[in-house]
Amino acid sequence: MLKPTLSKPDDIMPFQSHFLQQRQTIRQQIRRRRRDITSEQQHISAQKIAERVTVHPRILAARSIAVFLPFDGELDTTALIERLWLSGKQIYLPVLHPFSTGYLSFLRYTPNTPLVCNRFNILEPQLELRGVLPLGELDVMLTPVVAFDDTGQRLGMGGGFYDRTLHHWRRGGLYPIGLAHDCQQVAQLPTEHWDIPLPEILTPTRSWAWPDSE
Repeated sequence: MLKPTLSKPDDIMPFQSHFLQQRQTIRQQIRRRRRDITSEQQHISAQKIAERVTVHPRILAARSIAVFLPFDGELDTTALIERLWLSGKQIYLPVLHPFSTGYLSFLRYTPNTPLVCNRFNILEPQLELRGVLPLGELDVMLTPVVAFDDTGQRLGMGGGFYDRTLHHWRRGGLYPIGLAHDCQQVAQLPTEHWDIPLPEILTPTRSWAWPDSE
C-alpha cells in the first residue's frame, strides 16, 4: 500500500517565495503607474472622487468618517475632506497605534490639527489621546489601495495595517470603502488568508460593489 506523500518544508518554501514575489511585483508596478499620473490628472481625479464620495448613501448617512492623506501617488483627498467638513462630517485620520504594533488608531482631524510625519514619512495628526475615536464608533472608513481586482480584494503597501484594523469590521457598524485611481485595477490578485476584501471600491470614474463581502 502506498503511503501518502507529505509536503516537506523545503517543497513549500519555493511556492511561498514565488507567491510573495508575485504580490511584490504587482505592488511595485502599480505604485510606479500611480506615481506617473500627472499633476493635472491628479487634480481632475481628486475633484471627481470628491463628487462621487460625497453623494454616496453611506457617506450621506454617516457622522464620523475616516479618510487618509495622500502618499506615494494615491488619490488626493484634500478636496474630498474639505467637502466633508462643509457638510458637517467629523473627519478622522489614521495614526500608527502607539501601543499595539501593526494596528491603526483614528484621531479627529480639523483644519487646525497639527500634523507630523510618522516613521513611514506619512503625515498623521499629532498624537492626542483625547482625540482618539474607538474603531466601533466610526461609521465609514475610506481606505487607500495599491491594487484591487474584480472580486474586491485589495493589495496594500505590505504592512498589513488595514487588514488587521478591518479584521472584524462586519461585527459592528463600520463600513469600509476603498478609494483608488482607475489604473490601479488588475485582473486578479494573489491573496492570503489574512487579506480583507472590501464591499466597495470607488475610482474617479467607476464604482464597484460586492454585497457578499458585507
